[in-house]
Amino acid sequence: MLVVVHPRSEADAAVREQRMCELYAATAAQLRRYLVRLSGRPEDAEDLLQETMLRAWRRVDDLPAGVEARRRWMFTVARNVAIDAVRSMRARPAEVYGADGVAAAAVPDETSRLLDRQVLGDTLARLTDRQRAVLVSLYWTDRSVAETAASLGIREGTVRSRSHYALRAVRGLLSRIDPG
Repeated sequence: MLVVVHPRSEADAAVREQRMCELYAATAAQLRRYLVRLSGRPEDAEDLLQETMLRAWRRVDDLPAGVEARRRWMFTVARNVAIDAVRSMRARPAEVYGADGVAAAAVPDETSRLLDRQVLGDTLARLTDRQRAVLVSLYWTDRSVAETAASLGIREGTVRSRSHYALRAVRGLLSRIDPG
């Protein structure tokens, strides 16, 4: 069975256009101010306003009755458009442009963090087991001197002494790697 859908008449299109013009005139200025507050940038607010009006145009026949109900509907749509824009920006990586003007996705450089981690691991491996245990307890697990002493079964003075010598050894090892 073939169903033929007839395009809307010109009179129907004129009525839809008139509704949209009235809606725009009644809400655009207020929506723009609202969207500037949400986005923080007038140029972004213009884009969001256009998207809001486009969504309204698609639903112009289904708009709520009454001026206040339409206004509330438009602000709800504008808020949803702004939320969608933020979500979209978070989902996409930032774009950067090279010297040749070609856009490329910005990828966070983890190299220095990985290098620091490797250097720290190598440095801790060069300490004695006792010194390493004290530093890990004090700085990695964020325990106090008293808690470290209790967990390792040594006196607080011993914890302070070992941490002093361990930190001095770490500084000496790191100064050989990076003399600057």
